[in-house]
Amino acid sequence: MITSAIVAEPKASQAVRLGRFPFGFTRRALLLLLLGSLWLVPAFFVRRFVWGLALWDAMVLLFAIADGWQLPAPSLIEAGRRWTSAPVLGSETEVELSILQRGRRLIICRALDDLPGAFLENPQWLESHCYPHVTSVVRYRFLPRSRGDHVAGKLYLRYGSLLGLMERRAVADLTQTVRIYPSTGAGDDQSIFLARSRQLELQLRKQRQRGMGREFEALRDYLEGDDLRDVYWKASARRGVLITRQYRTERSQAVWLLIDSGRLLQGRVGAYTKLDYATATALAMSRLALASGDRVGLLAYGRETQQLLSPGRGGAHLRQIMDCLALVKGEAAEADHLRATVTLNRLQPRRSLILWLTDPAETSLQPEVAEGAAQLMRRHLVLFVAIEQRDLRHIAASRPENQQQMFAGAAAQEMVRWRELLLARLRQRGALTLETYPEDMTSLVLNRYLEIKEKALL
Repeated sequence: MITSAIVAEPKASQAVRLGRFPFGFTRRALLLLLLGSLWLVPAFFVRRFVWGLALWDAMVLLFAIADGWQLPAPSLIEAGRRWTSAPVLGSETEVELSILQRGRRLIICRALDDLPGAFLENPQWLESHCYPHVTSVVRYRFLPRSRGDHVAGKLYLRYGSLLGLMERRAVADLTQTVRIYPSTGAGDDQSIFLARSRQLELQLRKQRQRGMGREFEALRDYLEGDDLRDVYWKASARRGVLITRQYRTERSQAVWLLIDSGRLLQGRVGAYTKLDYATATALAMSRLALASGDRVGLLAYGRETQQLLSPGRGGAHLRQIMDCLALVKGEAAEADHLRATVTLNRLQPRRSLILWLTDPAETSLQPEVAEGAAQLMRRHLVLFVAIEQRDLRHIAASRPENQQQMFAGAAAQEMVRWRELLLARLRQRGALTLETYPEDMTSLVLNRYLEIKEKALL
């Protein structure tokens, strides 16, 4: 079950003039006026040649005014913006701008789409030829840079004729709020994991090995190689032949996505933050879990609960998860892990799988994440994912060449040892742990989820 993000609605508006005097000379007109200064060379020797300069400039200005006078008024221009796909981190997004002018002559129009820095860093002027009563379309692409809701602003227009001496300035109000969604990952990779999930289901239906899935599905005749512990003796006695129970992998189990949005998740890895990678992993996990028949819930937290969604299933629920993940924002303070675990324990009394995506902070005391995990593990199966820092490992493993590098290496080694000790303690208490780089996190988490389903650990 793959559900795409919701595409923003198209926006259209009639243009209005920009500023009190919406006319301006083009570069061509200014160059022609500058060219007239050549009359000053002969005028230096013969004064009456100054009249040639005045006549030249007057002709250029007269043609420019006539050119601008014949340009269509802004009220005759209608502009629109259409998103061909929903903006997603890591995926190229295409925007289509349309311009319809109801004048009587061909105009050359340049358009600047006022998008914030979350969409693109440097907006560019886009040029198109607009024929009368014919919609002109121009497209451009960009890579979104930040999740969440962002305001796409107005469309600024500059248009002139083929003569190109005067241009008019106009603006169309295309202001709208557009949501940038977390990365959905490569489609081929997602298909591989979904296919493996279905293959696992078929394999377990054929083999029915004990411990590989213990949810009752049906009764069937006993076959050679079946486990005798699965024989249903009452039905066998009634029918006079051996009858065995047929099982399938457990379905409709609850899977919770617990996402830390504290300060440590604000560290950048390349173009994106650790939190961006965490939300992308959570989205991929929710897709796979829903396709496997499980119910998925979400709890994103900082000092307070940011996003909370009860377990559910279906395409509509996946859309809700995508919206919640898009709105998860990083915080400057340390996240309150204990508050999150208390909330989750209250909302989910029955045993479930909890995928906890975090980056534990180093402390000399008992870390809150360890206390929170201990509370959750009394009732739930916890998959604790610690986002590893590649530069930290590099510093710890490098050979120091001066005193400063020696101190930095010692501190890095201490932090690495502390993280390894924390994960070892969690494993001793019964948690499943992963320490992974952000770029590899999604595939490792999905593989671990499939292993949990295969071994019926939940």
